[in-house]
Amino acid sequence: MSEVPRFLKANERYAASFTKGELKMPPSRRVAVVACMDARLDPARVLGLEEGDAHVIRNAGGRAADAVRSLVISQQLLGTREVVVVHHTDCGMLTFTDDQLRQKVRDELGAESDTEFLSFTDLDQSVRDDVAAIRAARVLLKGVPITGFVYDVKTGRLREVA
Repeated sequence: MSEVPRFLKANERYAASFTKGELKMPPSRRVAVVACMDARLDPARVLGLEEGDAHVIRNAGGRAADAVRSLVISQQLLGTREVVVVHHTDCGMLTFTDDQLRQKVRDELGAESDTEFLSFTDLDQSVRDDVAAIRAARVLLKGVPITGFVYDVKTGRLREVA
């Protein structure tokens, strides 16, 4: 059964007391967060963010390569001037290689894929790599603070890596 009816009921409760319709489009804290899409990681709660505070860009692994387009828009059109990268322990991206996932797609769907899935084998290095990729991106601002963290899904704590 679809989750949509439950989502709609939850939205009715949320909208009934909603008071944030006047928030400005640019994030008030001028920060963009690049984080993994893992359901155990809620960047707003982990970082103490409220609606309107930050742009939160999520993808599998919290990878910079998938986030650059959004970061350009965030910086150039909406004024963010800091980037935070958040990866996490027990990440699914550590459990496969790109070639293994391509084979699974081939076996299950009969489709060829040349997609870079951006899997990794070293969690801390993946954070350092993504921070470096954001710093090196020619289409992003130079000199903005970029900090990388690993979130521990067992303790809820952040550990700075880069």
